[in-house]
Order: sequence, then structure tokens, then C-alpha cells
Amino acid sequence: MGLSPDNFHGLTLAVSSSIFIGASFIMKKKGLIKAGTKGIRAGSGGYTYLYEPLWWVGMISMIVGEIANFAAYAFAPAILVTPLGALSIIVSAVLAHFVLEEKLHIFGVLGCALCVVGSISIVLHAPQEKPIHSVKQVWQHATQPGFIIYTFLVLIVVAVLIFRYVPRYGHTHMVVYVGICSLMGSLTVMSVKAVGIALKLTFSEMNQFKYFETWVFVLVVTVCCVFQLNYLNKALDTFNTAIIAPVYYVMFTIFTILASVILFKVIYYMTGSHKVEHRL
Repeated sequence: MGLSPDNFHGLTLAVSSSIFIGASFIMKKKGLIKAGTKGIRAGSGGYTYLYEPLWWVGMISMIVGEIANFAAYAFAPAILVTPLGALSIIVSAVLAHFVLEEKLHIFGVLGCALCVVGSISIVLHAPQEKPIHSVKQVWQHATQPGFIIYTFLVLIVVAVLIFRYVPRYGHTHMVVYVGICSLMGSLTVMSVKAVGIALKLTFSEMNQFKYFETWVFVLVVTVCCVFQLNYLNKALDTFNTAIIAPVYYVMFTIFTILASVILFKVIYYMTGSHKVEHRL
């Protein structure tokens, strides 16, 4: 079963994104380690890393990767693009082994391999997405009760994690930081999808930035990215990069696919060499 041209473009961009993002984890980690010797560590609430050039190199690499990822969502479904983040796990795990000397044990290697196998399976059976002709269509989906409830629950859980669990368990349980990043990331991806579509249509001479809905999605992307960046830095500064990457990937993928299913009200059944689409 072949990929459609749009899915192929999305796949290519997503693979490029994974390489840049995987490398950025390592450069940012080295920057955080170096900054930690000069002031308060990021894991303790410090921001000394903002003065560290190596951290900014990693940040630029991540931005380039996210731009490619951003463009990928405009061409392909989130259920196809997001799982390809598994490639960033391989890149970061290999670089962490050689550059940071963070050893990945046999179970870590097995976990990474399972992530890749799962991603390949999803890519091979990636569903065709219903064409979207306006950001207003995405807004209509986003303002349905199902997605509003999901967003409300995410914000409540994130607030509980930040105010109750971060002070108590942030330094000992990486799932706290990673959970915040993953939950906020699912909202980021849905908004990125909307903004990506807006740009794609605008470049096709159908200006979408005249709608206030587009700017709401831009605001959501900005706020969610700031939250993710802050807590991801704390996680990288506190825990092993080779472990953070796969755990973050798995949690982020689960919540993103869940959010995508709720937002677009589509469940994809993959059977043999064909797929059946069932609309709720």
C-alpha cells in the first residue's frame, strides 16, 4: 500500500525533524550541564542556561526540527507524523551513548526497537485525512464538547502536576516533568496542525490569517511551547537523556493520537492491506 503525495511530503519532513530534534536533546543537555557549573541548575529552577551558547545551538536545532515538524502536520495526519518521532529516540540514544556517555541498557534498547516497529506499522497503515478547506473547520471541531472536555481535563491534570507533584516528586520521578510536557504537547500538536493548515492555504492564495480563530491557535501554540520548553529543560537537567527521550516520545504519542481522535472524531481501523474509516 503506497503513500499519497501529501503523506509522502509529510513523512519526509517528519524524518528530517526527528534528526534535528534528536541532536538538539544532546546539545541542550551539554549546555545545561555546563551552565549548572556556573549557577543554579535548571532542575532547581535556575535559568543560567540562557547564557550558555551550546544550549542555544541545541535550541536552534530544535527550532529547525520543529519547523519541519510544523510543516509536516500541514501535509499529513497527526497519527502519521507524531509516531515518526521514534527516530529522534534513536538519534538521541546513540549520541547520548557516545557524547554524554549515558549508557542505554538492554531494556532501553528493546524499548527503542519496539517504538520504531510500532511507528513503521502506523506509517504503513496511515489513514487518508479528510481535506480541510479552512481553519474555521478545525475551529468547529475544536469547539465541540468532546475536545473541550479533553482540553479542560488536560489543564486540570497539568495544574495538579505543577503545583502539587513538581515540588514533591519532580527531582525523583521523571514522569512528573514528562507528563506535563506530553499533556501540553497534545494541545500544541492540534494547534500546530491548525496553524500549518492556515499557512498552507494562505500560500495557496486563500488567506486564513484574516480569521481570529487562526490567531487563537497561534496563541495556544506559543503558550504550550513555553510550558513544554521549561519543563523539558528541567527533565533533561535532572535525568538521563537516553531515558527521557523514549519515555517522552511514548507518552507524547499516546496523548497526541488520543487528542487527534477526539478532535477530528475519526477512528481508523487497519485490517490487512486496507483500512476502514468509521466516523463517530
